[in-house]
Amino acid sequence: MYFGRTIAIACVFIGFTFVCEAQKPGNSQWSEDGGSYIEYGAGGILVTELSSGKEKVLVDASQFLIDGKPLQPESFAFSRDKNKLLVFTNTARVWRYNTRGDYWLLDRTTGKWRQLGKGLPSQSLMFAKLSPDGSKAAYVSRQNLYVEDLTTGVVKALTMDGRRRLINGTFDWVYEEEFACRDGFRWSPDGKHIAYWQVDAEGTRDFLMMNNTDSVYSSVIPVEYPKVGESPSAVRVGVISAAGGSTTWMKLPGDIRQHYIPRMEWIPDGSGIILQQLTRKQNESRLFTCPKNTGEALLIKSEKDEAWIDILPNWDGDYDYGGWDWLDNGKSFLWASEKDGWRHLYRVSINGKEEFLLTPGDFDVMDIVRVDEKGGQLYFAASPDNATQKYLYRARLDDESIAERITPAGQPGTHDYDVSPGGRFAFHAYSSHRTRPVSEWIGLPSHQGLNGTRVVEDAIRNAAGKTPEVEFFRVKTADGVEMDGWMTKPAHFDSTKKYPVLFHVYSEPAAQTVIDRYGIGKNALYAGSLSDDGYFHVSLDNRGTPAPKGRQWRKAIYRKIGMVNIRDQAMAAKQILKRPYLDPSRVAVWGWSGGGSATLNLLFRYPEIYKTGISIAAVVNQLTYDNIYQERYMGLPAENREDFVQGSPLYHAKHLKGNLLYIHGTADDNVHYQNTEMLINELVKHNRQFTVMPYPGRSHGLREGEGTSLHLQTLFTKFLKEHCPPGGR
Repeated sequence: MYFGRTIAIACVFIGFTFVCEAQKPGNSQWSEDGGSYIEYGAGGILVTELSSGKEKVLVDASQFLIDGKPLQPESFAFSRDKNKLLVFTNTARVWRYNTRGDYWLLDRTTGKWRQLGKGLPSQSLMFAKLSPDGSKAAYVSRQNLYVEDLTTGVVKALTMDGRRRLINGTFDWVYEEEFACRDGFRWSPDGKHIAYWQVDAEGTRDFLMMNNTDSVYSSVIPVEYPKVGESPSAVRVGVISAAGGSTTWMKLPGDIRQHYIPRMEWIPDGSGIILQQLTRKQNESRLFTCPKNTGEALLIKSEKDEAWIDILPNWDGDYDYGGWDWLDNGKSFLWASEKDGWRHLYRVSINGKEEFLLTPGDFDVMDIVRVDEKGGQLYFAASPDNATQKYLYRARLDDESIAERITPAGQPGTHDYDVSPGGRFAFHAYSSHRTRPVSEWIGLPSHQGLNGTRVVEDAIRNAAGKTPEVEFFRVKTADGVEMDGWMTKPAHFDSTKKYPVLFHVYSEPAAQTVIDRYGIGKNALYAGSLSDDGYFHVSLDNRGTPAPKGRQWRKAIYRKIGMVNIRDQAMAAKQILKRPYLDPSRVAVWGWSGGGSATLNLLFRYPEIYKTGISIAAVVNQLTYDNIYQERYMGLPAENREDFVQGSPLYHAKHLKGNLLYIHGTADDNVHYQNTEMLINELVKHNRQFTVMPYPGRSHGLREGEGTSLHLQTLFTKFLKEHCPPGGR
């Protein structure tokens, strides 16, 4: 049977679940009928029929040789008739992800390969997609959009004005980072037109990073980066014939530099496109349909929020490369809203006049897993009773009946699913703080393992007799806020002794730290085991974190980052430190990025609680960060600048009393190294002693450079042990 290879597929599945129409990178995918799974592996590209487990070779591994050299696919896509195979390889990183590289096309009828865009620079193509009929391919190279005829090999430039600051078919730094916008063009359903984004960053100032290590003379690295308070880049959407010609620009209302267009797709009948426009403050969302020939925008739906409106890719990563869930052959579509206080899914007519709630109840939808229109079912993830966990549910597409839980009872933890088209099968991945990650193929709705397997049940049973390394708990603060948390204890805990505690924080709207999955509680930056060395390790999710606890929980932080989240963390820590076996003189806190900011704020503002802090790549001054993120959660500095000041660690640094280690990469394009220098100046001004570690040429993740990971781990561990000594006393 096929089950021996499910672990390899899990890595692909977690990143890309193939629930929408846009082409996404990946080395596995469902067949159109949902009865088989297609995967690239050592044997080539294989298709496995799930009901029988029979495998068939679609493309043998021997065919992945070009001039005797192996072709290593990063991802692949077939034409609809399966006669052409498009392979992405030799990839390079653009900001966060490897979205640039080379594309090769295999004609399966002749067995011959050809490289797309052969006259263009090597490793320069992005987001190549076959036309619906498989006769052409479109791609981006050097900020321009191209179409290539796959019969003649003729390459046509659809745009010719592209340059570093005028970007066609893809996006600038901030759209990718904050809206998950990367692939910036779409084929029309008939393959005769292409709709695409154009980003005009000419009005956006460059932030200059310095490279001081690759030469005896320094070099400047410019990044067009709109700081908070600066107007966004001008962004518009146009439609152009695949044969070339002029672009018809969509005529949206408003100042082009005071709104965003984070989502766009073709209407299924090909008559035009649908797009989402957000106001500058991201507190109003408007949906427009636009005919391809005129671009006249028709408003079909609008929604406002007193705080902000989350776009779909911000909470469901399956849509990072686009996609729109159409119903009734394009007469309606699926849409998410928090307007009743919970994140729910609605069926909305294409004219916006009819709306139907599909997921009623006091709970949040966490992911859209699969729309099975033929079966009349909507599969989604939720966890109504425990915000640290995740389960599969399904609801009817034609009525408001209560959603049915598909994940069996008795499997507490975090479940991820890749449900097949038609809803007959699913790839199921599971773990909890007690149970190591396992995966299996299951049938639906029975949730039974194929061929009688009981992988998850067996894993849970095997873990049942073992003492879990992590304890989940809830703590209620003096402010009446109840927070979820986890805690790991010293390996040889003695309740008559007092132990040090290390708090791990993130605390901002971009991430949740308290999740019931395997490995939670571990710290890869610590050389060894915190438990074995005698530390308590604790993390808490405060108000404002993206836990499935409703709109009010998530948006309580609006205009109060650095205030609401910091007080919640500190007040919860006070409650926890009442436990007699915790040593209040040995309390440390650490975090990265937003967690680095929280670490600084906690150390500066609550020195009576936190004695040692390790902060990595922190936003020290909120006025230095990008406009999309910071304005979404904090508003505009011109209107409420004092909130930015009060929430920034920089303005509280003078209160430092404890031990601080600050770490930052000098080539961080996300949270700029200028934050480090601002912090240093402020601490020096007030004669506060501290330790700083700059990593030259490293980005936000500190991944680059020989020996970096080991050095960072050693530094972290040494500082913690010196200033927050381990062990019971």
